[in-house]
Amino acid sequence: MNPVPAQPVALAAGDALPVRTFGPLTRSDFARYAGAGGDFNPIHHDEPFARAAGVPTVFGMGLLHAGMLGIQLARWVGPDHVRDFAVRFTGQVWPGDTLTFSGTVDAVDPDGVATLTLLVVRQDGGVVLRATASAQAA
Repeated sequence: MNPVPAQPVALAAGDALPVRTFGPLTRSDFARYAGAGGDFNPIHHDEPFARAAGVPTVFGMGLLHAGMLGIQLARWVGPDHVRDFAVRFTGQVWPGDTLTFSGTVDAVDPDGVATLTLLVVRQDGGVVLRATASAQAA
């Protein structure tokens, strides 16, 4: 893996975030994130509770894959250069899902601030998260 950039990186419209995949996700991944993030809602780890709530099984916390996407963004442009990062959850992440993280540079303004569109997609093509971000470019 490449080192995290300390200086702004050169970005241009159309540049792509290096595509990464992670998974398959497990119930243990959800439980570990619950411990790290303090989100102990039983819908994420208790099968009978999840079924009673009307979902087929437990599912991952949205902030788990949002955080994973944020890490990919920070590794690409450098954490000190991310100016904003906003996410919208659009689908569930289930045990066994493999997630693909991708994104593109939409534009770079005259001050060198790049606007980006980012996605997290399940192996079946379902988009589970849409994000926008901006980053200082070289």
